[in-house]
Amino acid sequence: MKYQKIRGTADFLPDETNKWQYVENKIKDLLKQYYYQEIRLPIFEQFELFARGVGETSDIVSKEMYEFYDKGDRHLALRPEGTAGVVRAYVENKIYGPEYHKPVKYYYEGPMFRFERPQSGRMRQFHQIGVEVYGSKNPAVDVETMTLAMEIFKGFGIRNLSLVINSLGNTESRLAYREALIEFLTPHMDELSEDSQERLHKNPLRVLDSKDKRDQEIVKDAPSVLDYLDEESKAHFEAVKEMLELLEIPYEIDTNMVRGLDYYNDTIFEVITNDPNFGANTTICAGGRYDQLVEEVGGPTTPGFGFAIGLERLIMLLEGADFDFPKLTQLDAFVVTIGDEVNSEALKLVMALRKHGLTAEREFVGRKPGSQFKTADRLNAKTVFTLGSQELEDRKINMKLLETGKEVSLDFDTIYGDDFRKIYEETLQKLASEE
Repeated sequence: MKYQKIRGTADFLPDETNKWQYVENKIKDLLKQYYYQEIRLPIFEQFELFARGVGETSDIVSKEMYEFYDKGDRHLALRPEGTAGVVRAYVENKIYGPEYHKPVKYYYEGPMFRFERPQSGRMRQFHQIGVEVYGSKNPAVDVETMTLAMEIFKGFGIRNLSLVINSLGNTESRLAYREALIEFLTPHMDELSEDSQERLHKNPLRVLDSKDKRDQEIVKDAPSVLDYLDEESKAHFEAVKEMLELLEIPYEIDTNMVRGLDYYNDTIFEVITNDPNFGANTTICAGGRYDQLVEEVGGPTTPGFGFAIGLERLIMLLEGADFDFPKLTQLDAFVVTIGDEVNSEALKLVMALRKHGLTAEREFVGRKPGSQFKTADRLNAKTVFTLGSQELEDRKINMKLLETGKEVSLDFDTIYGDDFRKIYEETLQKLASEE
């Protein structure tokens, strides 16, 4: 039988994981500046958590979730997104208690799962890094979090971005808008797509988010949600816009943007790229405010705000821009071995080099010295230590700086001594400066 990866999944070999590690580490450094702390969560949860949190009428729950029953007949699902799991952990661990600093700021990263048609930048197992903030309705939280999202992309030199915002209002505003939208859409019932007909009375706001071209044409003339904001929601959105302008962050308002998850209220946003490798207006980051979700999952009333970035799309964006991903692993030393009799000493030597904090590798398969030097070159090793029977007898070994070809002889006792790391660095400098 021929085994292959499942459709919609990917293997990431070391050349790829180097890019991923670089991107993840750079994002995490910025998250720490904003005082976010990492939370790690299960990959599968109760099905009901996602059905309730994400929304039963959403495409994610109704069409895309990987759900199953385990041997205990529990209805489970692979996580399709990160927020619901973080909320569950927040409630279950009583992080809303007075002993926790507010707002609580968490970030997560890892694989998510949705049964979609696989295509470039959209896989069935995909990866996100996301943030969640709990405990404050201050519009400054909205703006700080959106600013963080923009700073992440700017940190990689990505400039062709748009910040698009909207407000869905609070519960009262949404109910008023919901009725107005149903009234507008009902005369077009027969023209709507099958999905939108089904959503019309369950969750009419999702019709605004339809990808069907007929639906998009109809909703062009739909009433604006901004016209139905009550005074509280209007003041919140005005404060968000004023703060963005204060920080000189350009933004656009899209009144038809509702996001694909049912838990949002008030401020929502997307970061959109016009990069030619993606086509026009591709969303690479999205999020918003959700002030009822913690309560729906069993906790006290707690405001929340967050976003998620698709890492596949970010890395594709960087690759399309010919981004120079630095190598994270630099091989300091490669030990060339000549003859079987040096095998044990080579093991001791390479372990000593690692003990001194060097990244080191050695020959294991007994190739000719010329092939071993080519390997050291291909691995971009800084130095090569050559160990043969003569070196073993003399208790001395040659250290060569590959960049210049210069070399020096070192005693075994020096390498095995406590001060070798300092001696190694001084020797590197000396060999590099020799004519």
